[in-house]
Amino acid sequence: MSTRREVMALGAASAVTGCVPSLAKSTYTSLAETIRSPLAAHPDSVELIRFAALAGNGHNTQAWRFVVAPSRIAVLPDLSRRTPVVDPDDHHLFVSLGCAVENLALAAEGTGRSAKAVFNAAGEGRLDVELGQSRSSPSNLFQAIPRRQCTRSEYSGAAVPLADIKQLETACAVDGVSIVIETAPPKLNAIRDFVVQGNSRQMEAPAFCEELKRWIRFNEKDAMASRDGLFSAASGSPQLPTWVGNAMFPLVFTEKSENDKYARQMASSSGVAVFIGDKADRDHWIKVGRSVQRFTLQIAVLGMKYAVINQPIEVASVRSGFAKWLGAPNARPDFVLRFGYAKLDQNLPKSLRRPVSDIVVRT
Repeated sequence: MSTRREVMALGAASAVTGCVPSLAKSTYTSLAETIRSPLAAHPDSVELIRFAALAGNGHNTQAWRFVVAPSRIAVLPDLSRRTPVVDPDDHHLFVSLGCAVENLALAAEGTGRSAKAVFNAAGEGRLDVELGQSRSSPSNLFQAIPRRQCTRSEYSGAAVPLADIKQLETACAVDGVSIVIETAPPKLNAIRDFVVQGNSRQMEAPAFCEELKRWIRFNEKDAMASRDGLFSAASGSPQLPTWVGNAMFPLVFTEKSENDKYARQMASSSGVAVFIGDKADRDHWIKVGRSVQRFTLQIAVLGMKYAVINQPIEVASVRSGFAKWLGAPNARPDFVLRFGYAKLDQNLPKSLRRPVSDIVVRT
């Protein structure tokens, strides 16, 4: 769930640097491919975790830890990597854990294991995933894990067939989670207005902009050094020396430029999906994450693209109005994304992941 901002709409800066490096079969591209290499027929727990960590997550902070024990993998939050400004109650963090758990379960089931996840509310909260033996059942969603990608760009605007919408609804069905899919232009325009409203409130907060900038990787070198964060080229923006990116950021990352960009992106999108947990607690946030991950994997199966547009739910005052508009005034909408078909010239690099050794704890 790399939340969204292609903050690096730094096209003007390419004139400063004079060139935009090519990523064709670069070291970065090779690393991204290696991280997504297929699983062996009988992977061990560490390999299952590699696939789990390919899940979407806010700002690509990868705020998770995996504790490995015989026949069990526990998934815990890594609060040292939280984003307290945009996510003060760790809502997005626990949604991200749910995304990782869903990948873990799909990978286990696809390679001859059963996987049963149980939420434990003690301490910081955790999910215990019990692994058993089962017949290998590699689903389409499992096979789509390496292909899933959050694509923060304009789409083609083509309509999605109703049969594919039904497949998306079926794929993301999780107990305790409801989903609203909107495709009608008037509804999409209304959601666009909530996105812009939320974005404006966030842009007024210097702390929000500073937190976001800390997770931006302006060039391939920085992205490979940290193997986390939001790589500029993954949003179709030019690579820049770090010092240039930091200097240009406040000049190009403005309320108007961002709002205009989101308006264009929304106008090009085929639909929007909103996920709502039955309760506003960590257990249900994780369930929302599992539903979101299944939806985005089905997007990949169908050859479509998606991008996160969580602004309407990240600002409390906007979220309440958004919930009323959805017809659920007493609920907390948990996740919002847009989807559609890529333009023919889109082939953006995928984000990196930290080494599995950095996120695994053995008991």
